[in-house]
Amino acid sequence: MCRHQQKVVAAFPALVFLIIAAAVGLPSASKGAGDSSTVTESIAIGGSVSNSTINNTINKQDPAVLAAMTKTFADQMTATTEAKAQAEAKAAELATKLGFTSAAVGEFFKTLGEQAVPEEKVPVRLIEVATHFAQTRDALAALAPDDPHTAELARSANEALDNGRLTEADSLLERAKEGELAALRQARELRQKAQDAEDRHALNAAKLLASRGDIALTQLRYSTAAEHFKQAASLVPTGRPDETANYLHRQADALYREGDERGDNVALKKSIAIWQSVLPYRARDRVPLDWAETQNNLGNALWGLGERESGTARLEEAVEAYRAALQERTRERVPLDWAETQNNLGAALWGLGERESGTARLQEAVDAYRAALQERTRERVPLDWAETQNNLGNSLTRLGERESGTARLEEAVEAYRAALQEMTRERGPLQWATTQNNLGNALTRLSERESGTARLEEAVEAYRAALQERTRERVPLQWAMTQNNLGAALWGLGERESGTARLQEAVDAYRATLQERTRERVPLDWAGTQNNLSLALWTLGERESGTARLEEAVDAYRAAYVCRAKAAAPEPRGGVPITEAIVAHQSGGGPERRRGDGSGPSRERGLSLASAVALRAIADKRRRRTRAGDRDARLNPVRWAG
Repeated sequence: MCRHQQKVVAAFPALVFLIIAAAVGLPSASKGAGDSSTVTESIAIGGSVSNSTINNTINKQDPAVLAAMTKTFADQMTATTEAKAQAEAKAAELATKLGFTSAAVGEFFKTLGEQAVPEEKVPVRLIEVATHFAQTRDALAALAPDDPHTAELARSANEALDNGRLTEADSLLERAKEGELAALRQARELRQKAQDAEDRHALNAAKLLASRGDIALTQLRYSTAAEHFKQAASLVPTGRPDETANYLHRQADALYREGDERGDNVALKKSIAIWQSVLPYRARDRVPLDWAETQNNLGNALWGLGERESGTARLEEAVEAYRAALQERTRERVPLDWAETQNNLGAALWGLGERESGTARLQEAVDAYRAALQERTRERVPLDWAETQNNLGNSLTRLGERESGTARLEEAVEAYRAALQEMTRERGPLQWATTQNNLGNALTRLSERESGTARLEEAVEAYRAALQERTRERVPLQWAMTQNNLGAALWGLGERESGTARLQEAVDAYRATLQERTRERVPLDWAGTQNNLSLALWTLGERESGTARLEEAVDAYRAAYVCRAKAAAPEPRGGVPITEAIVAHQSGGGPERRRGDGSGPSRERGLSLASAVALRAIADKRRRRTRAGDRDARLNPVRWAG
């Protein structure tokens, strides 16, 4: 499994499962600390249709055409006759190239549509579905049940599967399984005389259940798949550790997918427990690389859960698991696997560094990423190289924020720009957008330590590039996050320039952010953006006549303060006057960042002072209007540091 960082970089997901127990490979995962998190697994596959054939055929297709076909096959009632004809013709063409029937290919697209797969993920999910289909078909063809009736059911299931009738195939497999289980019960009554027959029937039933699990994976029903694999593992006779480990491995992986992709923490916890149960079956002294791979996958699940929890215990366990994996996954033995685990280790260390005040963990993360890049070279694995460059940029940015000078931040900018050379908008639009967002964060941080506006102009350009793919319709909260970051950069420019145009743009960006960052959905993020808005309005109010902007600034600040005060503790009995709250609630600032995504600076410095200065300025302006005859004696208002 390969996960990469989406605080800074979203993971590039691609998961393939083996159908035939004897041919199952183990997922090899790599993680990064960053923008929303996803998993890429690399598993060897077998069968009459090769993985490369499926990948090459589908990757050559126009993603827009595949998305249109998905919509047409999923919504036959509203599709036009012409659209149906075109979709069926294209499906027939793909079927010929893939060696499947047209009906099966049509069912692939129907499944994608029914599961509401996003348009940009259609090619990846189509490859996943087609791969599972090919593997399931080959596995069923290879089955040779002893019972003629069960054999006929399996043959019929294979025929139904080949013709795209997945539900019928699943039903036939259920009947076949029941036949095998009936035979199993009979064999157990004759245990002493027919132990070998019992084992054969048990293994056949397990394979049938595993085939059902793979059908569920093809339909993206991860929890159902996990249950099938669990039952398959329970049927394996004693003394067969490899078969048991295989089914448990597949159960844990399905639960991991459920937890990672659908936010199910209970599924992640179950996945962790099952990975731990696999380790005794894959003993280090017997199968050292399998043991190491299981440790790596265990680390991924611990990392995923740790990112969602407030403490550090899970992340510490993830670091321990990755370091255990590296004892056998050495650079000399398996260089790319070693690099993947180094990348994963960097992600866990980065997560710990985010929650600690020092820089030791972050420096360790930088070291791990740089180690990974020794084997993850641009020439050998360009997209993995780009992923690790992006992750390296995350750790360097955070280090740069905690150290004086600009060297680390300059390195972070260099790493992000390197990543963008391979992670192009065409190859991975959302990943490209995330890296652009992260680049903007690093540039904004640099601008705070330099004079001039060049860095801020570059940051604005990076954020606006990110918003071309991070649209409100596709990823609303990430869109809002980048709008917030854009507002911070524009506010910085407005502070350094005369006039009000940039400041007005900042206000517009913050107000756009609040369309999705609602108080009901993400209250603390909403409060942060309200605070940012108050700062921009305050700066605008200082440059304009009248008090309207300043009064809006006070309203925005008060909204932010009340929300944060409620989150921290109940309001004292009788309430606290806002002027007292302003004095009491002094706050420093820093970039507002969200684990799992690259959110940019929130510019919360002077949190309480912003409101106090705005109130003072309002009073000064009103006082000046009432003392129009005393202009010769006017005094400059006190300007408090923001």
